Amino acid sequence: MKDTIPLLTSPALGDLPHGFTGRRGGVSTGIVAGLNVGLGSHDDPAAVHENRRLAASAILPGAALVTLHQVHSADVIHVTEPIPVDARPRADAMVTDRPGLLLGVLGADCPPILFADVRAQIIGAAHSGWKGAFAGVGEATVAAMEWLGADRTHIAAAIGPCIQQKSYEVDAGFFERFAQADAANERFFREGKPGHYQFDLEGYIAARVAAFGIGTVHCSGMDTYGNEADYFSFRRATHRGEPDYGRQLGAIGLVD
Repeated sequence: MKDTIPLLTSPALGDLPHGFTGRRGGVSTGIVAGLNVGLGSHDDPAAVHENRRLAASAILPGAALVTLHQVHSADVIHVTEPIPVDARPRADAMVTDRPGLLLGVLGADCPPILFADVRAQIIGAAHSGWKGAFAGVGEATVAAMEWLGADRTHIAAAIGPCIQQKSYEVDAGFFERFAQADAANERFFREGKPGHYQFDLEGYIAARVAAFGIGTVHCSGMDTYGNEADYFSFRRATHRGEPDYGRQLGAIGLVD
């Protein structure tokens, strides 16, 4: 299965079962052709469920995939058992110390972040768009892992594919929100056309999580917006006036 579903992995997470999917592989057709795992899309639900099964099997065969109803928050849940798809909690991050669970978060420009303290065998996964990052979803995930017994200095974080700075244009109001919160945030913005900036979402997330004291942060550097062949992108679909867009998955699990 791993030969048919391409996975991007992170050296920061070593041999721990994990991966970031793209759009290649899968059974969806049309605008969301490929491995669309987004239950919120207008895709055929049967195709989405099959894609989710394929993705989970490629990352950790036999594991129960747990996902969330993502709401761009900093809310984290502690997962102790499989959660039915129709009972997904409204949150944006999860942590667990239980083998056999595959924690999965979705993105389509917003990156999934996968966390692990290999020594303590405690993992986490977070969906981190700008709203969640600004609210501290990465830090909240680390804190939840510590509550389970992790040591933040032993935690590695892998930031998955996301919209890169060259593709992420924002207006002056967006820039001012970040600059007013912390003048140091200005380093994540590059001036663009008049009244606009290019925002380094990946760099901002990495800096926030690193400043929280974790051991390792790795960035994929993959641009979801600019790489149409490999990734779905909400912003690309919006700019084209397309009625729907696919989602990719970042997931991590533990084995006995």
